[in-house]
Amino acid sequence: MKNHKHTNQLIDESSPYLLQHAHNPVDWRPWNDRSLEEAVEKNKLLLISVGYSACHWCHVMEHESFEDPEVAAIMNENYISVKVDREERPDVDQVYMNAVQAMTGMGGWPMNVVALPDGRPVWGGTYFQKEQWKSALTQIARLFEQQPEKLLEYAAKLEDGMSQMQIINTPEVQKNLDSSLFEGILSKWKSVMDHQNGGYNRSPKFMMPSNYDFLLRFARQEKDSELLGYVQHTFNKISWGGVYDPLDGGFSRYSVDEKWHVPHFEKMLYDNAQLVSSYANLYKITNNRWYAQVVENTLKFVENDLQDESGAFYSALDADSENGDGRSEEGAFYVWTKEQLKEILQDDFEFFSQVYRIDSFGIWEKDQYVLIRTQSLEELSAQLQLSWDDLNINLEELQKKLRSERSKRSKPGLDDKSITSWNAMMISGYCHAFQALQKKEYLKKAEAAIKFILENLVQEDNRLFHTYKNGTSRINGYLEDYAFVIQALLDLYEAGFDEKFLDVAKTLLGIVEQDFNDDKTGLFYFTSSRDRALINRLIDVQDNVIPAANSVMAHNYYRLGKLTGNTAYVNRAEQMLQAVLPEIKDYAQSYSNWLMLLLNFTHPFYEIAITGNNAEKLSENFQQYYVPNKVLAATKKESELGILKERLKSGESLIYICEEGKCQLPVRSFRDALEQMI
Repeated sequence: MKNHKHTNQLIDESSPYLLQHAHNPVDWRPWNDRSLEEAVEKNKLLLISVGYSACHWCHVMEHESFEDPEVAAIMNENYISVKVDREERPDVDQVYMNAVQAMTGMGGWPMNVVALPDGRPVWGGTYFQKEQWKSALTQIARLFEQQPEKLLEYAAKLEDGMSQMQIINTPEVQKNLDSSLFEGILSKWKSVMDHQNGGYNRSPKFMMPSNYDFLLRFARQEKDSELLGYVQHTFNKISWGGVYDPLDGGFSRYSVDEKWHVPHFEKMLYDNAQLVSSYANLYKITNNRWYAQVVENTLKFVENDLQDESGAFYSALDADSENGDGRSEEGAFYVWTKEQLKEILQDDFEFFSQVYRIDSFGIWEKDQYVLIRTQSLEELSAQLQLSWDDLNINLEELQKKLRSERSKRSKPGLDDKSITSWNAMMISGYCHAFQALQKKEYLKKAEAAIKFILENLVQEDNRLFHTYKNGTSRINGYLEDYAFVIQALLDLYEAGFDEKFLDVAKTLLGIVEQDFNDDKTGLFYFTSSRDRALINRLIDVQDNVIPAANSVMAHNYYRLGKLTGNTAYVNRAEQMLQAVLPEIKDYAQSYSNWLMLLLNFTHPFYEIAITGNNAEKLSENFQQYYVPNKVLAATKKESELGILKERLKSGESLIYICEEGKCQLPVRSFRDALEQMI
């Protein structure tokens, strides 16, 4: 092997994930034009390795392979190796993830792909052990040298297959949007529900907030008490510990077992943002104080661990942290041994162990316990013969002791970049928490965060950036950035009724139509037409742990149309929905946010306008009450906004309940207004 001068180029990057690899002996390059052009110029295979900073197996593969000089020598001699942070470049991640899924039937991170110099993939997978990795890379390099035509042929076939995956066949005949479209969808869905543990019959278990938000609304509007019970049971199980942190608040990314007990310990901003919204809605329906606590404690966690003084939110906390021996270990920050708990809690240990199952149920591995409850606080207070308040006071005292002890441990690593779309989701979470609990500081937090986005993540031509770190914004925004920022602006309007947010939303909508439009389907591409083209241009329609950018955009059109009275917006929402309707039947869970939109067209949907000096006070009732099928507008003064125009009557505070622009007679009380909606 000839002498090699190291040229790892990641040291100037801002992504914490890329910087973790900046001192590997591998000659990593970032994903940029220069790296891609170098592969073409030198006629070398591309090796594209994708991960993110909170990913446990990414760390394992780095330690086993990328830090190994022997592995690095094979990579450096034969490949242009490109490291990608999937959170910075969701477009690159998705294109190559589709390829890996087409090749292997599965996906995940780390994701490693070998591609021809022009970027077309020929081989890939997820985590590889060191010897497997060395062997595969050596064989592929040899094949490229001796029989390149075989790789070219395979790349062409795969490219064709991937293009087929991308085709969205717009139906020639538009369907009538009525409630019969839901027939059959729910029966198939119900067959995979886990009624014992909540969630779905499988492990690992992901939270999937958009699935449960839809089921909650559907159950409520269809008066399906069994389905409502299942959704509530799921949210209970998720929040009773394990994946929910009872000491600091906040949720881990998923559970490795079927009972939500042992988390994959990383905490992501996007999960916590969405779950704040979900639990706020649940609180509106039930008035259960536990759900309010979950909202408050999760927001405390976000403020303590994922926010800087500028108002921006960070991306994630790592799964791994240093244990007592100075070694990095998954979950080390969060778990306890029985001996540790006895020593800290002394006489209160028995009480605590009854609540948090320090027994054969709560044990994880190596005598370590992950705190989990199996009963509601109401059931526990009856069992322990304590009032609800006393039980909470006792628990808070003991949690404080454990928090204090835990603060002495090494904290998990922080991914301190800010992602525009995730920050916007967090703003929506704060708006929903404010509406449910009417705590003004939550609305202030949301307003500070949107101010941060508008001041730091908007380019000179009003286009968005995707990421921010250390005072620098970079990467042109993706559809998801626009979709979630517009959604946040609409949520801010419905929380505080400042019309300037609607003006910004309309500006961003115009940019989306300019840069992302797909004329054939009425849907939008994930990447801007201004960006370098990838091997194919994706249209993101499936709702996953984060709803699809297109489904969020369709909701934005609908809501903005209802607030402004612009029917073209509502028609665009319907056109987008019609384009995906044929896909929904087979796998409804992947289209839950679209199904939520479908409910707007098949069930009553209300435009609520409140005018007069008392408008803000009257609006609080509508904010606190669970009415998912509405837009809400309020004003004390004359407004040109479609929903409010010419509705102000001097000296009176009035509530107008409207459907499709047609309004019933205005009323003066919340109760009278509710009667018009039933």
